[in-house]
Amino acid sequence: MRIAILGATGRVGKRVLHKALRDGHDVTVLVRNPDKLVELRPERLTVLHGDVRRPEDIRRSLQQAELLISCLSTDGGTVLTESMPLIIDGMKETGVPRIITIGTAGILQSREYPGLLRYETPDTRRSSTRAAEEHRKAWELLAASGLAWTVICPTYLPDGEPQGGYRAEKDYLPDGGMSISVGDTAAFTYAEALQQDYVNCRVGLAY
Repeated sequence: MRIAILGATGRVGKRVLHKALRDGHDVTVLVRNPDKLVELRPERLTVLHGDVRRPEDIRRSLQQAELLISCLSTDGGTVLTESMPLIIDGMKETGVPRIITIGTAGILQSREYPGLLRYETPDTRRSSTRAAEEHRKAWELLAASGLAWTVICPTYLPDGEPQGGYRAEKDYLPDGGMSISVGDTAAFTYAEALQQDYVNCRVGLAY
């Protein structure tokens, strides 16, 4: 498979990249700092230097892709809301039908407060909702795009290797879920890219 990955130098993205290369897929990554991937030079990897907020760079990264995996974070600013319209337009222009992105558990539905997202509830522990609002806008753009999309929404995300035994649930955080490792989040993201079990929905992820 020909896979494009955004955010490939991040915690989740780099693990997804390793899995895709291990399995022999042709992978194109768009990164601001190619030096962060200097140890990876297999023949099936194409590293493009660019910025996800530049439409020409997005189109370049999608030219040969069958699938896009975006592990972009909020980056402390508005990178998600700036880049998502460009990503959607680029996918439509280049004919890429499928996108999997990493979101946050804050944009899943609340069990206790029907009609609200988790970050909107009165008992939310978040001191700031800025990141959740960025993820929400990106999700809403995808939901209206007509593309085949999945937003994977891990809860608290400490570094760590895959343990297995995690739970996934459509649109909600699994009951009582408190954490999910970076390793298992990457494993689930990569598996969803291949299996397509959660098309056009958010997926809550936790142990």
